[in-house]
Amino acid sequence: MSKILIYGYGNPGRQDDALANELVKSMEKWIAEQNLLDVDCDSNYQLNIEDAELISHYDTVFFVDASVEPIEDVEITEVKPSDAKVEFTMHAVSPAYVLDLCQKLYSKTPTTYLVHIKGYEWDFMMPISEKARRNLQKAFSLLKYKVLIDHQIPILKA
Repeated sequence: MSKILIYGYGNPGRQDDALANELVKSMEKWIAEQNLLDVDCDSNYQLNIEDAELISHYDTVFFVDASVEPIEDVEITEVKPSDAKVEFTMHAVSPAYVLDLCQKLYSKTPTTYLVHIKGYEWDFMMPISEKARRNLQKAFSLLKYKVLIDHQIPILKA
């Protein structure tokens, strides 16, 4: 069994940009119900270089973010370390850059994924759009499955 971190980032005041934060809230509740002691959750407005230290304590990391890219509803991609330059814009530090810093500073390279949840509306308002909420439910189901597989918990059908 490995130690897992689920880390969402996005602005909860910008409609679908709150998808990651909402997924983290749902996962926290589910993790407590399942009594999974080695799965932690965290969230923030954006990734920071200090997150390299945080992820160094985990075997597996799932970064979660709302996506404006033309993807299906939900995609999970593996993240590899990259020292790509840091831009001073929204989400300026990428998961790949945080992983690269973790490797360089702490000699740790957790298995890392990015959960992309397709969003549609980005205005400064709440709540999440209905189309994005459906994608959120798909992401929740998929991430629960990934955590169960990692913990080798038997999957029971309802």
